Amino acid sequence: MAFLEIEDLRKVFGDTVAVDGVSLSVEKGEFVTVVGPSGCGKTTTLLNVAGLQTPTSGSITLRGRDLTNLPAYERDIGVVFQDYALFPHKTIAENIAFGLKMRGASEDERDRKVSEMLSMIDLEGYEASYPHECSGGQQQRVAVARALAFDPDLVLMDEPLSNLDKKLRKTMRTELKRIQRETGITTIYVTHNQTEALSMGDRIAVMNGGELEQFTDPKTAYERPDSPFVADFLGSSSRIDGTLSLGREPEINVDGATLAVEGREGFADGDRVASFFRTELVTLQADRLAGENVFQGTVKSVDYQGRDAVYFVTVPDLETTIQASGNATDRMLEPGDDVWLGIDPSNVIYTPAHGTITSSRDDTSPVEAQ
Repeated sequence: MAFLEIEDLRKVFGDTVAVDGVSLSVEKGEFVTVVGPSGCGKTTTLLNVAGLQTPTSGSITLRGRDLTNLPAYERDIGVVFQDYALFPHKTIAENIAFGLKMRGASEDERDRKVSEMLSMIDLEGYEASYPHECSGGQQQRVAVARALAFDPDLVLMDEPLSNLDKKLRKTMRTELKRIQRETGITTIYVTHNQTEALSMGDRIAVMNGGELEQFTDPKTAYERPDSPFVADFLGSSSRIDGTLSLGREPEINVDGATLAVEGREGFADGDRVASFFRTELVTLQADRLAGENVFQGTVKSVDYQGRDAVYFVTVPDLETTIQASGNATDRMLEPGDDVWLGIDPSNVIYTPAHGTITSSRDDTSPVEAQ
């Protein structure tokens, strides 16, 4: 049995099914990110694991102990909330020591642990400060320290960086990963931010409509998604539907045009598929390209992003518009310019046009923690 087992978790509120049959196996020391759009059930799943909600059905087991109907205070689980939930009338030291005090730790033990936590989060000297005297990033680190101070079996984080600006969010991603690696604590991190999910997780669970779409390592989820939703949600890409042909060389037929692709398990000849082209993997230039999957198009519009630019190119042969990124420090293309696009067969992602690849939907084999 895995360190944490969530089996067929279901949570219903009236006529609304918030979580529908989610199963996850998490190993000790893993950092698992749970990602999906608002309303997909990721926070509800977290709250059920924390004991702040009770499942309608299913089970939750931690270290072999059934937690399904235990109250939150009987679970050795630390929680970091989106708004940090620090006590404004308590000092930083008192906030960090709160869980220890509630568990009957001695004053000496509390002082020792507070000192250890402050050193770990680089806030030595802030013992007597109050939350309102700290920045958002500092408050976030205090919230993490409080969740870790009593040495829980598991830490749950619910969108802890969403209230920070973009630059600070990036810094705090690195800090959270450092703290998790130093402590070795098993962590489940809920986010709607794809970059956070991909960069932080040992494995990533992608949810949609209350269901688990895919559970695997970030590289596989990005490069070999199991469903159109996962392919579209993780990263920027263009989609074209077609029919898979498994002749001597696999290809996708799209309205008379063909796309050479690499073979993939779980598909049969004649399957309707959705093909995706990651924006950064589409080659774009003014001169004709050599190789497979080369198409001529016309620049429709340009999204200037500083060093780079994203070009929206109308491709008549495919009857669609494809996004491609280019270096904006070179000569920028303009709307109306004729260009050539190239897509290497290895860069064509394809999934069933509807649903998921059922044979690999739940890849629960853990990856080695780095």
